[in-house]
Amino acid sequence: MTGTRYRDDVVATGAEYLPLPADADFDDRDVDRAFPGRVGLTGPRGIRYDMIEIFLRPAPVQLRAVRRALVAEPTHAILTEPMFAAAALLTALPRSERPLVVALGIIPLGLKHPDVAPFGLGIPPMPGPLGRLRNALLTITAEKGVFGPVQKFADDLAKQEVGRPLPRFFLDWAAGADALVQFTVPEFEYARPGLPDTVTFAGPVTRAVASTTPLPDWWDDLSRDAPVVHVTQGTVANSEWNLIEPTVRALADEPVLVVVSTGGRPVDTLPRDLPANVRAASFLPYDRLLPLTDVYVTNGGYGGVHFALEHGVPIVVAGRTEDKTEVSARIAWSGVGVDLRTDEPTPAQVRTAVRRVLADPGFAERSAAIGEAIRRSPGPAAVHDVIARALDAAPLSGS
Repeated sequence: MTGTRYRDDVVATGAEYLPLPADADFDDRDVDRAFPGRVGLTGPRGIRYDMIEIFLRPAPVQLRAVRRALVAEPTHAILTEPMFAAAALLTALPRSERPLVVALGIIPLGLKHPDVAPFGLGIPPMPGPLGRLRNALLTITAEKGVFGPVQKFADDLAKQEVGRPLPRFFLDWAAGADALVQFTVPEFEYARPGLPDTVTFAGPVTRAVASTTPLPDWWDDLSRDAPVVHVTQGTVANSEWNLIEPTVRALADEPVLVVVSTGGRPVDTLPRDLPANVRAASFLPYDRLLPLTDVYVTNGGYGGVHFALEHGVPIVVAGRTEDKTEVSARIAWSGVGVDLRTDEPTPAQVRTAVRRVLADPGFAERSAAIGEAIRRSPGPAAVHDVIARALDAAPLSGS
């Protein structure tokens, strides 16, 4: 079950496509157009808006669509990404009244723990008793203050739809799932001693496998001696070139080759008069590009970051929306790159960060270590065994 823009992709896998209702379906390639009220909002205000309007408000129609699907076909398990709010509502119901719910961690792990700050603030861990005290105070501030209105909205929805409030903080709902498969490796996630055995680290769901994307006519330029800096804003947050433009301007006079991927947008939508050391394409074969890349400049998409890590590429990140604040914080915490702590960096900020990453081999070394862990991880193949174990532990009545 997903939006109409993904219908053909779903059908191509051999799966049955179930459409989301129109009230819950929007094109995430231009979120600002679909939700103009979010334009200009940053920090906690922006996060609150996104949580309520993008993720929570569609939950009732999502849930009705799920319930129709459950009536139409007996279902043992629902696999869901963490921001599909109907799944949070389902976990408020007893196990006897619903199928198995398996949360698929395609964004950073958000489970509450005394050793980590609340999810959404982008604050890295602080060791020791002082860190735990800080986290406790931040948790109170976040749940009662920053996200208080969002929690009230979520609880009111849950009462309306399932007859009871959410059993936990809405950003921590996945802790109530029957299983949680986190698509990263422990080396790129904050340590949480005592995690429940319902949590499995599977490594990234996307791997840089052999690509069919054709090579651009400038591909041989990558064989030159200049370091390669790859910059992308992914396939979603690219309605404006707020990262690509300052990057190409920042590096115009640097002894590097700047490779731009527009994430599907036409190349002619890029700023005019690109510097001579820039090469651009709508899409690029990452399995061939990343082994040649010296620095990856990104707005912090979880999938793209893991592509870079798989190949040991150090990162410069500039992202503060959706889950990107948390991805960016983990990049800095793990030592694989530099977090610019903004989603509208200046050319000077980008230039300084790229120079720093190129000059310090420690960033690439730490990225390579995580890449080795990724290559050892099972990836999405782990989901089958997780479902089997969870059904054995809590089978449906009569199954």
